[in-house]
Amino acid sequence: MKTALVNLHGRAALRRGDGAVDLEKASRGALPSDPMAAIRAWDVVRDWAAASLAGASEGLVTTLDEAALGPPVPFPAQVFALGLNYRDHAAEAGLELPKSPMIFTKFPSCLAGPRAAVPIGSSRVDWEVELVAVIGRGGRNIPEAKALEHVAGYCVGQDVSDRRLQFSDTPAQFSLGKSLANFGPIGPAVISLDAIPDPNDLALTCDVSGERMQSARTSLMVFSVPETIAYLSRHCTLLPGDLIFTGTPAGVGSVRNPRRYLAVGDEITSEIEHLGTLVNRCVAPAAE
Repeated sequence: MKTALVNLHGRAALRRGDGAVDLEKASRGALPSDPMAAIRAWDVVRDWAAASLAGASEGLVTTLDEAALGPPVPFPAQVFALGLNYRDHAAEAGLELPKSPMIFTKFPSCLAGPRAAVPIGSSRVDWEVELVAVIGRGGRNIPEAKALEHVAGYCVGQDVSDRRLQFSDTPAQFSLGKSLANFGPIGPAVISLDAIPDPNDLALTCDVSGERMQSARTSLMVFSVPETIAYLSRHCTLLPGDLIFTGTPAGVGSVRNPRRYLAVGDEITSEIEHLGTLVNRCVAPAAE
């Protein structure tokens, strides 16, 4: 049965139809209210959902207001990201394909919910729709053939990037330029892999103010999710709740002719089939 974990008002909840069921209340305290604890107990949560969610009391089902959703994985220990992981994106940038996964990080403080506003404080802020893998079981030296057994599920991610800051010096400031406030919207839910017909082949799109900018399939990645997990775990320990932003396809604004960047008032719509949609409006930074 599909397990869809959301962060509703800071509490772990599971989607049921058009509503949501508070995990701790529905399980009578057997399961945690903390979304991070729910990820760490993913196998137990998934088994409980399969056995009990459909029969949960109607009185426990609350309205699912997506504007009230926070990031489904709010406080990961590590957030990994891949650069140049789609052949068409490397080609549009005029760069060679990496020989191994090109890893950088997004700082966890940049994560935001699926309807969060994105402050735009530069004239060169770009969009990047991405599949995000959520680690459920940690480990080191994970074999590629068993890598998906370590994935709790997937969610949609938007890797917002301030190109001015990112390329302000040599070498580039990848991590900093991609980690400003709310530059990492994720969600709307962590969807278990058993709900996805082929977790290695998903359609993903990004629209900016109604204009289609990106459209591709995750099967076009240079390095698949299993390959990336095997590579990362050879070099560091993966932990439950870690996120992997798996790269973006062609269509980003910084290599268009003419270039196109986000502006205050733009709306970024990021969608991946079977996983859902993020809708993030660009706003002016708050006055200090």
